[in-house]
Amino acid sequence: MKRLLTILLLTISLWLTSQNAFALTPIKLFDLSYQECSVEIGEGSVSSGGASLPARCFIVSGKAENKSGKPVVDADVFGRIYDANGNPVMENRGRIGSITEIPPGVSDFEIRISVPTELPTPLKLEQFKASGFAARVRPFYYDD
Repeated sequence: MKRLLTILLLTISLWLTSQNAFALTPIKLFDLSYQECSVEIGEGSVSSGGASLPARCFIVSGKAENKSGKPVVDADVFGRIYDANGNPVMENRGRIGSITEIPPGVSDFEIRISVPTELPTPLKLEQFKASGFAARVRPFYYDD
């Protein structure tokens, strides 16, 4: 009985201390805009299934509002991007990038995206949001 109580207390204390690291914090993204990348960072291609297509580089920027009162790290950015004809630019992809750290309050952010060159602009940016963690989330590493 004593051993069971010890295991239970250890489990509860681990659960309570790890809650902040595993809780997703929603981040509001607004005032979105985009611009073409500079030449030195804009070269590249989009590849899928072995085929490589020429790509255009864009920087999506805007404001991120973190109401949690704590820094948020490793925030995944989700959104929909459409070309001038209303076709999805990143089909079957809701996650379009990440933000390393978002301090409490309102701050600026930028993410880089690649778009196939044949898709017409202007791009339409819709339903952008982000969510991240109060502490770094690191994968488990195992030695062979």
